[in-house]
Order: sequence, then structure tokens, then C-alpha cells
Amino acid sequence: MIEQLAIATGMVLATVAIHGGGLVLLNRLLRIEQREERQEHLSPVSLPGMIFTFALVMGLFAIHGVEIWLYALLYWLTGALPDLHISVYFSTITYATIGYDDEGLERAWQLVAAIEGINGILLLGWSTAFFVSLMARMGRR
Repeated sequence: MIEQLAIATGMVLATVAIHGGGLVLLNRLLRIEQREERQEHLSPVSLPGMIFTFALVMGLFAIHGVEIWLYALLYWLTGALPDLHISVYFSTITYATIGYDDEGLERAWQLVAAIEGINGILLLGWSTAFFVSLMARMGRR
């Protein structure tokens, strides 16, 4: 159990670092976009503003995708799950806390999967807070 907790802790730290770095990058891109909108006197609800909003959403999906794949690779490379497809699927439903079941997952990895679910819901919440904050800032200008 100590080994599982150590691995899970490492994964949480890695995904939090990835997430934080990704949000910093998206925030910097937002500041660049805001400067351009101000210079050209564009509304945030203009076509370029909407395209940028879609790009932000895709950026958030990409960050979560990297984190999901990191867990999937862990499960696959350690033999906890039999192939990459199943590992990505399992990681996705676990990260998003859909969690149909853990059938096929080696018993030794169940604690790591449970912590992935907690980690995923926290990171999804962080992204939601980030996105709502950005939308509020865009609306105030």
C-alpha cells in the first residue's frame, strides 16, 4: 500500500505541475489576445473573440488529455492494464470520475486509480474556476 500511495502522490504532483503550467500558458495567451482586442477595439463576443474562447476550451482539453495519458501510460507500462487502448479508456473514465468499474485492473493498482479520480475531479474543478474567471474578466471590459 505504501508503494501505491507513493506512486499516486508522484502522479498527483506531476499532474498538478502540468495543470498549473498549462493554465499559466493559457493565461499569457489571453493577455496577448486582450491587448490585440483593445488595439483593434474588438468586442470579446466578436468572431475573433469567440474563436479565441473555443481555442481556450481546446487548450483546457489538451491539458486534461496530457494528464489522462500520463496515467494511462503508467497503467499500460506497468502491466496494470493489458493494452494502451484499455489504459486510455480506463484512465479517462477514472479521471472524470465516471468510473464504470475497475474490472481488469490489477488489484495492486486500485488505490492509484481511486486517487486518480480524486485528482481528476480537483483538476477539472480548477479548470472550471479558471474558465469562469476568464469569462467574467472578458465580460467586464
